[in-house]
Amino acid sequence: MVHQLTVAVVGLGSMGLGMARSALRAGFTVRGFDINPNALHALETDGGVATTAPRDAADGADIAVVVVVNAAQTEAVLFGDNGIVSSMRPGSVIISCATISPSEAKDFALRVEAAGLLYLDGPISGGSKKAALGELTFMASGSPHAFTAARPALDAMAGTVYELGDKPGIGSSFKIVNQLLAGVHIAAACEAITFAKSLDLDISRVFDVITKSAGNSWMFENRIPHVLAGDYTPHSAVSIFTKDLGIVSEIGRKQKFPLPITAAALQLFIMTEAAGMGRDDDSSVARLLAKIAGLELPGMSEEI
Repeated sequence: MVHQLTVAVVGLGSMGLGMARSALRAGFTVRGFDINPNALHALETDGGVATTAPRDAADGADIAVVVVVNAAQTEAVLFGDNGIVSSMRPGSVIISCATISPSEAKDFALRVEAAGLLYLDGPISGGSKKAALGELTFMASGSPHAFTAARPALDAMAGTVYELGDKPGIGSSFKIVNQLLAGVHIAAACEAITFAKSLDLDISRVFDVITKSAGNSWMFENRIPHVLAGDYTPHSAVSIFTKDLGIVSEIGRKQKFPLPITAAALQLFIMTEAAGMGRDDDSSVARLLAKIAGLELPGMSEEI
């Protein structure tokens, strides 16, 4: 009898829920945990098993995928009172997907491996839509054994898996470079579209022209429709980039490496979060700039 793999997904947010659904489509038994009861209900509706603690989700699982926000949450999920490390079988694998510093990834890997488990440093990119389609990009590093153990879940959840090295920390280093560019490009896109508004241009027309011109970027094409619709439902929250560009800046400070463009973008995200929009979509940087300039973007007249 063929053993049916069990995949635990801890963190069923906009990315994690899509990843859990991709694993279900691939035929795995999927157990999940999240502090949001609505996310647990959604998982159950799709055929997964909702649990009341991370360790219950990972109990006996072959693969555990940790899709939380930051290093502190990752550490709690791995090693806390209800952590998954204590409930997994020796030889099973943990895929850590949060954007964290390379040094934190190395530390977590050492502690996980000391417990007899495998650790794959596997940060992800692609957003909620790619997660739902099973087409994420994984920037992964870890031992060959970790890659082999994680492969079934990676095949279900990823469109592209980059195997970047045999040591945890390398994947996180690649991801932090990606986040530098992503954050800068979002900030630039928001600045550009709000500047266009200040010139009294039809910003929908600006979007059409720029997306066919050299000034386009993936982030401009992906985020500016949120601004045009006046819909700041968080696909990726402002607070994510406050965190991620903060990690970039801290690494630069330690290495004495100048990051002037990152610093400017980080301040825009900090200002947007300070203005009460930290949980809103990261394209809210455009709203911040519009408010400073006394402009009105779509949807702003409805705000209190």
